[in-house]
Amino acid sequence: MNDERTITQWELSDRPRERMDRLGAEALTNAEILAILIGSGSPGESAVKLMQRILNDCDNKLYNLGRLTTADLMEYHGIGLAKAITILAACELGRRRALEKVEQTFLANSVDIYNYMHERMNAKDASTEEAWIVMMNSKFKLISAKRISQGGLSDTLVDVRVILREALINKATIITLCHNHPSNNPKPSKEDDRLTESVKKACEIMRIFFADHIIITDGDYYSYRDYGRL
Repeated sequence: MNDERTITQWELSDRPRERMDRLGAEALTNAEILAILIGSGSPGESAVKLMQRILNDCDNKLYNLGRLTTADLMEYHGIGLAKAITILAACELGRRRALEKVEQTFLANSVDIYNYMHERMNAKDASTEEAWIVMMNSKFKLISAKRISQGGLSDTLVDVRVILREALINKATIITLCHNHPSNNPKPSKEDDRLTESVKKACEIMRIFFADHIIITDGDYYSYRDYGRL
């Protein structure tokens, strides 16, 4: 297929909209689905080719695409403000859909927690460290997740009293502490170890089960529970 042709010049059976109608959305690539949303490319470049080029620059990860700004997208010839907003709106809808799916499940292990918090932390500026508390009932059903602190490039101050207060207010019997490492290295620091021990002791006094302390990065995580350190 000649990529320089516009989609309207393609064979009808090859056009993304027609293929989606005939075969279903799962038959289309990410670039083809995004091409349907933006509608057109630019002279000499189809919408599909344009989106392939943008995705290539994002390492073919929709997560990286969603982190771009409208200004970033508008640097590509063929992408104006309306198309940039459409692309980012689609990414946001995908993120919210993923959150809804996770919130309907029980967060009984580190994988569940990682999937849940990864979506939330990836929607934010990953250049700073932040800490969250995930609160659950006795059956590991999610009650609430709340950011309790936000710091600088390499650390954030976490007040154990804030953790306990939030757990008590929300009537949580199980909690998991999560924080991210902007360096994208999930290995815990000595300060992370000290914090884990402090939270563990405080939870024992208040008869709250401290399920885990999980360090979240993009594509990986460290679980104190999984490593037998809780």
